[in-house]
Amino acid sequence: MSTPEKKPSVTLHDVAREAGVSLITASRALSNPGVVSDTTIERVRRAVDVTGYVPNLLAGGLKSKRSMTVAALVPVISVPQFLPTIQTLTEQLDRAGYQLILGQTGYDRSREAALLTTMIGRRVDAIVVAGLLEDRAAVETLRRAAIPVVETWDLTDRPVDMLVGFSHLKVGGAVAGYFLGKGWRRIGIASANDQRAMQRVAGLVSALGSEVPTALVEAPSNVRLGRQALAELLHQDPGLRAVYCSSDGLANGVMLEARTRGIEVPQQLAVCGFGDADFAASLVPSLTTVRIAGAEIGRRAAEMIVARCRGEPVAERIVDIGFSIVERESTAS
Repeated sequence: MSTPEKKPSVTLHDVAREAGVSLITASRALSNPGVVSDTTIERVRRAVDVTGYVPNLLAGGLKSKRSMTVAALVPVISVPQFLPTIQTLTEQLDRAGYQLILGQTGYDRSREAALLTTMIGRRVDAIVVAGLLEDRAAVETLRRAAIPVVETWDLTDRPVDMLVGFSHLKVGGAVAGYFLGKGWRRIGIASANDQRAMQRVAGLVSALGSEVPTALVEAPSNVRLGRQALAELLHQDPGLRAVYCSSDGLANGVMLEARTRGIEVPQQLAVCGFGDADFAASLVPSLTTVRIAGAEIGRRAAEMIVARCRGEPVAERIVDIGFSIVERESTAS
């Protein structure tokens, strides 16, 4: 079998020739359309369609020192609580002319460091991270390269650069206060074992003032692990009255296991989740959960990045987005 002959790449010269304009005019029509007429832009765009031209973004980035790309690192792309942040971040950056590249760390710090190194090597214009960066070598490289960084979904008074998030310790304390306000004392915890989930556990236990039955599962958590977690918790305390879950998926599994065992929610067992996933309000019973303004996190992070990339000042480097407990049927009195 003969090898297909490789066709020469279509260049901007071909586009200019097809459109009947100069090379510089074709370039401006694609990269800076505000300086040429609408008629010329339309001619050049038709020429692009005819020739099949694909701009060399790397070459353009080398000239402008901008790649027009932003990297976002999340633990697991499929986790529902991060989706509004990623969706809004993508939309807001797109409006400003930037494209988002997603990386999945898998709750693995070494994987996170490797991804950061790769993204820095790709010359991304900025980086958004779900959580706080802890790899000191990667942090120093980011600072030397002057790459804007926005840490999200966590809180510290000493971010690498900028931050939009909330306190997981305070979330745990608020859930404890909510349970105690209902008069419940026999409380259990079903939690994933990742760092942020464990901070919420610590906040809850601290507010309760004593250790409580706890079932830890591997992150990312899911419905199956939620069923296992409730079985373990009931083994520790058969008279359990309320359970806090580190994710809504885990809470869904807890409620399914309770139903299988003939335990009524909320009459015999109250359940609270975290994240306010899109399915939480549609469960039967509907799920009480901790709501995080994920879309607002994405919007604020995008605004910070665009401002920094344009050389504009950022009014607030640290934004505490807060949280709220949304009461539904799973903890109704």
